[in-house]
Amino acid sequence: MRVRGLIIISISTGMVVATDAAAAQDEETNVQNLPPVEVVAPPPSVAKRTAPTRPVARIGAPSSAAPKTRLYVYPTAPGTGRGLDVDKVPSAINAVDASQIKRTGSLNVTDALRDNIAGVNITEVTGNPFQPDVEFRGFVASPVVGTPQGLAVYQNGVRINEAFSDAVNWDLIPTAAIRSVTLVTNNPAFGLNALGGALNLQMKDGFTYQGAEVDVMGGSFGRIQGSAQWGKQVDQNYAVYAALEGLRDNGFRNFSQSTVRRFYGDVGYRAGDSEFHVNMGAAKNKFGASATVPAELLDKYWGATYTTPQTTSNRVGYLNLTGKVDATPTWTFEGSARVRRFEQNIVDGNPTDVEECAADATLLCFGDDTSPANGAGGGQLANPYAPGTILGAIDRGSIRSSTFGVSGQATNTDQLFGHDNRFVMGSTYDASVTRYNASSEIGSMGENYVVSGSGVFLGPTPAADPVAGPVSLRTVNQYNGLYAMDTFNVTDAFAITGGGRFNAARISLEDQLGTALNGYHTFTRFNPIIGGTYKITPGLTAYAGYSEANRVPTPLELGCADPARPCLIAAFLVADPPLKQVVSKTVEAGFRGTKELNIGTLGWKIGGFRATNHDDIMAVPVVGRTGFGYFSNVGRTRRQGLEAEVNIKSPTLQFQASYAFVDARFLDPLELGSESPFADDASETIQVRPGNQIPAIPRHRVKVGVDYAVTDVWKVGGNALFVSSQYIVGDESNQFAKLPSYTVFNLHTSYQVAKNIQLYGRVDNIFDRRYATYGQFFDREALPNFTNGGNDFTDPRSLSPARPRAFYAGMRVTF
Repeated sequence: MRVRGLIIISISTGMVVATDAAAAQDEETNVQNLPPVEVVAPPPSVAKRTAPTRPVARIGAPSSAAPKTRLYVYPTAPGTGRGLDVDKVPSAINAVDASQIKRTGSLNVTDALRDNIAGVNITEVTGNPFQPDVEFRGFVASPVVGTPQGLAVYQNGVRINEAFSDAVNWDLIPTAAIRSVTLVTNNPAFGLNALGGALNLQMKDGFTYQGAEVDVMGGSFGRIQGSAQWGKQVDQNYAVYAALEGLRDNGFRNFSQSTVRRFYGDVGYRAGDSEFHVNMGAAKNKFGASATVPAELLDKYWGATYTTPQTTSNRVGYLNLTGKVDATPTWTFEGSARVRRFEQNIVDGNPTDVEECAADATLLCFGDDTSPANGAGGGQLANPYAPGTILGAIDRGSIRSSTFGVSGQATNTDQLFGHDNRFVMGSTYDASVTRYNASSEIGSMGENYVVSGSGVFLGPTPAADPVAGPVSLRTVNQYNGLYAMDTFNVTDAFAITGGGRFNAARISLEDQLGTALNGYHTFTRFNPIIGGTYKITPGLTAYAGYSEANRVPTPLELGCADPARPCLIAAFLVADPPLKQVVSKTVEAGFRGTKELNIGTLGWKIGGFRATNHDDIMAVPVVGRTGFGYFSNVGRTRRQGLEAEVNIKSPTLQFQASYAFVDARFLDPLELGSESPFADDASETIQVRPGNQIPAIPRHRVKVGVDYAVTDVWKVGGNALFVSSQYIVGDESNQFAKLPSYTVFNLHTSYQVAKNIQLYGRVDNIFDRRYATYGQFFDREALPNFTNGGNDFTDPRSLSPARPRAFYAGMRVTF
């Protein structure tokens, strides 16, 4: 937002800042890095409980002669309208602003979340930095199809968890166009998947961002990227905004090239107390190296890959219409309508259970050397390769989803019994149709672990012993939500919040090749919330709350839930038994505060949480069949912990330090299939006991970041990240050695060459630390270790290697 000589007063911190912004400057933020809302209102002493008139809020409104203050609010519902004063929010406050995103020099918004939010941890399960898992408090938002998703993600009030699997494709989000990201916890109003919380992305528009910016950067591993954004308020009523991003990165691993192309645009209209927007976006991205690597291969070469090809192609296009009307001084109505088209193609080279038959090497068998592997016509497949050839498979899957949704929300701020009160109610409806197809092509496995196809495809799956044959499935999701929430000021210092959301989900599966996958499932659930805040002093607030949330099984999980008929997870579906929905019950409490110091504004917070999942869902592997498994309810799990943060903000210094402790455990006994060396030889299972830690969730995370203005034009900074050890996936019984902890240091600097030209650079992983962010067990007998003379693998671990030291430099020009 452009302002000239405007005095900004934060009613939340008492901080006064004078600013004279240049072209295309991101707006100043404060109070947990939230974008401010300008409020035109009489002084508080006059307005206090005299009449039910509401201050008129304008996001990014131009200055006028009317008195203005800056109010910092937090979202309490999926809508794009004004949120709740941060002092009244009965949960932790976590937010990232546009300047923090820009400071990373990255087109991944997840990097800013990792660096600036205490409880967030990034795991590169796919082996590609542009498709990370975001883990928060032990809950995950992942692009990996088949990962149980515990975080909901919204963009401009629209839920963008994909319809077929609830996956979150972070690469599709236009990072330069993000105005702010808030991580909302302990709030069921955000609907399905918000077990651990909801990430709420608000995008820029021509009213909040004016000017133009071009940003280009290049560096290690063939990285070249660029972004351009432009915003303009055409007149008093109209504004336009557009952002374009592109990136190419060769990656440090074999076959790990990445290509990203994204566009976002917004046209806004404002008249009086009404505001309407049309925003649209499109992306077309492609990625390689989408899997872990046996540890023994990484010991030979850090850039190794295992079973190639492995590529993912994502495409998306969406159109959203939003409107907000201040109907009266105390009633605001808003609504939205949206349409979204998502397409994904996955090509995955794998080991295979297809082998030449013992009786006749010219024929193919499956699972053993006697059971026939059938082709498309139902007859046994001929072996297209010479006897003794090591076979593999190229598995292909495609997802085509079309989603339509509408929502409405009303907010009322009439006083209740003479006390300030804020009431919100709304409803949402989303319908998605998905077509899913998968096939498996027999191939030969080279000594570089590259699978070469033969043109021979596996046929329909036999009932007795499932083969990864073709799948064609049509699914329909219908999600309805109705929510209401009220915040009542008992006194000026004490506020209570109560409400809840009712979710109804209907999912139908229609097998296009037979009837095995057919099914119809209905899930309903009411999730309550109750909480309160108490402002102990003007700079200290206490909060506490309890809420419940749920997620329903996805079409993918419902189509792969039978232990007797496992499927190649994320590719082949073979059964349709029922699964229960997951219900999470969360309690959260803590303190937060601000204080003015000589060196700047001090902000701090500390809080604890406990979330208990009932009927949690896991992906359970089948031993001896690489990639095969099924989804199952596994009883209760618990995630609890502590988060603490301190930060200082001033014109010359930005400092932040945080610590998060996450304790994630199973509460019920389980028997799970596992490739663990400690698995029972007869049953090939491990015994999970109550109290065992959940793998892939590090218990300790420490983050420190600092930025210092050496001169008016030169800034330097750096950050450090410590992540403690974690059990690897497959070691739910906690018997194997943990994946080691790691500490990473990064540096960055910028120099303002001219008023509108900035040069910047950064060094990631400055000490070139070699570490892995994720690990799992794998089938050591599926393929020989070609780097060790074709002998068997001895290390049971397969890891996701982190990026080595990398150098980047760029230039940013504003107009």
